[in-house]
Amino acid sequence: MRMQNSTPKQFLLLEGKPILFHTIEVFLQFDPQIRVILVLPARQEQLWDHITRQYDLSLPVKKVTGGPTRFHSVKNGLQLVDDQSLVAIHDGVRPLVSQKTISEAFRMAKFFGNAIPVIKMNESVRWVENAFNKPINRDQVKIVQTPQCFRADLIKKAYSIQYHEMFTDDASVLEKGGERIYLSEGNMENIKITSPGDLLVAETLMKHMR
Repeated sequence: MRMQNSTPKQFLLLEGKPILFHTIEVFLQFDPQIRVILVLPARQEQLWDHITRQYDLSLPVKKVTGGPTRFHSVKNGLQLVDDQSLVAIHDGVRPLVSQKTISEAFRMAKFFGNAIPVIKMNESVRWVENAFNKPINRDQVKIVQTPQCFRADLIKKAYSIQYHEMFTDDASVLEKGGERIYLSEGNMENIKITSPGDLLVAETLMKHMR
């Protein structure tokens, strides 16, 4: 609805290809041997097949049917992940993640067990509570991105708990289980495309990053 388009946002075209294809290709460029697990709502699986034929695109992915929430979708995808591996969980509409961001997240996750890419907050920030608000130190606030990387055994164990609406990302699920969260460096261009304006920004950034 925010995209004001009947086509799911991950299938909208960016530089002549669906956003989701760009996103997957970034990871395959990072490591051609990487195993890609694509989690889609059941109603979008046929659309994926149609689009791959329409644009004559072929990507080595394993499809998994998602669930009613992001939490349940990730949980479904994790069932196909080997316990001894490192897993990167990424938003399909973040096609501008850099190779450096991916590499650093995997590197830190291998050492610490997890890594969450973040960028600094450049704007002034205020804390709002009911009718009151107050400024807070923006140096203590970070913007969270993906891919969020984990030792597979740790994140799969974390996802064995019951769903709670407070789980806005994978780090919050792992943290609920008592694990410390480690932050890695993200990249400013790694925006999440959720509105028509974001798509225009992404088109400009993609041309600049070539």
